[in-house]
Amino acid sequence: MKTLTNPFRLAVGIAAIGTMILFSLEKMRADDTPPKGYPNGVKAVTYPCPADGSEQPALFWAPKTENDKPVPLLVALHTWSSDYRQAGGEVKYAEWCQKNGWVFIHPNFRGPNRTPEALGSDLMIADIRAAVEWTKSQAVVDEMRIYAIGVSGGGHATQLLAGRTPEIWAGISSWCGISDIAAWHAQTIAAGRGNYARNIEGALRGPPDNPERLDDARHRSPLTWLENASEVPLDLNHGINDGRAGSVPFTQTLNAWNAVVPEKAELDEAVIEKFYETRTPPAGRGEVSADPLYGDRPPLFRLVHGNTRVTIFDGGHEIVHEAALNWLAAQRKGQPVNWNPPKIAELKASDAEKQSGK
Repeated sequence: MKTLTNPFRLAVGIAAIGTMILFSLEKMRADDTPPKGYPNGVKAVTYPCPADGSEQPALFWAPKTENDKPVPLLVALHTWSSDYRQAGGEVKYAEWCQKNGWVFIHPNFRGPNRTPEALGSDLMIADIRAAVEWTKSQAVVDEMRIYAIGVSGGGHATQLLAGRTPEIWAGISSWCGISDIAAWHAQTIAAGRGNYARNIEGALRGPPDNPERLDDARHRSPLTWLENASEVPLDLNHGINDGRAGSVPFTQTLNAWNAVVPEKAELDEAVIEKFYETRTPPAGRGEVSADPLYGDRPPLFRLVHGNTRVTIFDGGHEIVHEAALNWLAAQRKGQPVNWNPPKIAELKASDAEKQSGK
């Protein structure tokens, strides 16, 4: 017997399908809208990552240029527990780009550092490579002026990029980064910050207490790769109070310095430990003069060797945006590092914005 379609059910079904389509369209429109706080014009995008055939999300903005004039690109990296929609101090990166006519991209690079796909994985590195390549297809990028910046988990990522993709960058500004995952796992447990240790264990599928997971932790740690970064203009920064008023001891950045520079320029391990315990810079090394770009977070200790600089400043787990971005603006690929850049633009940030990722 032939079954007749109930007109009421058909109408309900059509209405339901229509609602689903409208919901999907609304969701697509919402996904295209940047988080609250970002300047007008910044939009959510996706780009292809050839490493696994996925589409990866990011925030993006590009200026309109005259006569196809190439402009700088800033690859801005989110913090440890966040993703590409983070809207704290990262908003300042977008503001800088709009003020100065740079291209801005804020990739997801597999989101918060608590899964095997994130936390310094090969896929994470592939995502950022792909973000740079996609951006070059969308805007006229000056390949002599491609920069990376990040704080905390973004500092970890910037250090990895310096060691694993040194050929890309005209300058990398790294703030309060984690250079040794296994060491930080132990430090966070000792400091009562077990949430970070659990994040690491999620990425490694357990604590770094056996050879396999310890090797994985090393693979995800900048210390393993930073010897490749000596030709990259690399500015390492860390607040002297971090590890106490913050989650990452500044020893992590001093050890990153040691991994880049030749042995004669390294800091002795005992000197690093004493510096951290006393918060008193070692006598006879690292004296600094005033640096106006750091404002009320003046440098307390600074070393320079070749293309690498390390600064311990009067602060905590934070970034000084004007110091970071004005320094990047002065760098050009293939040219000597400019360690005394002028201030080309102001970028005021609140204490909360500086302490992104605390």
